[in-house]
Amino acid sequence: MMKKVCIFCGSSFGNNEIYKEEAYKLGRFLGENKLDLIYGGGNVGLMGILSKTAIEHGSNVTGVIPQKIYDQVEHIELSDLHIVETMHERKSKMYELADGFISLPGGIGTLEEIAEILTWQQIGYHHKPIGILNINNFYNPFRDMLLHMEREGFLRREFFDTLIVQDNVPALLEKMNIFQPTLRSKWD
Repeated sequence: MMKKVCIFCGSSFGNNEIYKEEAYKLGRFLGENKLDLIYGGGNVGLMGILSKTAIEHGSNVTGVIPQKIYDQVEHIELSDLHIVETMHERKSKMYELADGFISLPGGIGTLEEIAEILTWQQIGYHHKPIGILNINNFYNPFRDMLLHMEREGFLRREFFDTLIVQDNVPALLEKMNIFQPTLRSKWD
């Protein structure tokens, strides 16, 4: 069972109210189910909604933020805050602390985070569940790209199949909690 969930999401709100609503629902779900949140430490956009809501509903919230970003954004009182020097340190620390990972809509940074954690799983650096909350079908093009990689021989189907994609919070967390990793090497 996961106790600490790392969530990647936008530092913007996006153009559709549903992104805010679902970030709120996820933060509330985390708190009500005693799950700790690990996230990028910001207080803006979906990150801000998620972290504030999780705190309000009882989660311990740990932020990991580079000094350069810390100096430019507002802050809220978190359970724990790690200020690091680089984005690489940020991701390494978040990955170290978490039992699983969820991606909400976001921009290039969010895409880079989900791609890197999938890469690390594929080459065996971790065997933790990775989920996507596919709000408003936001991640359909990403899934299509992964399927294209699989069809073209650049991604094995079993690694694609380890990605858990749902459009509602309870179903996503339920599937992540019963996740069984593939232990096959990318190079077998």
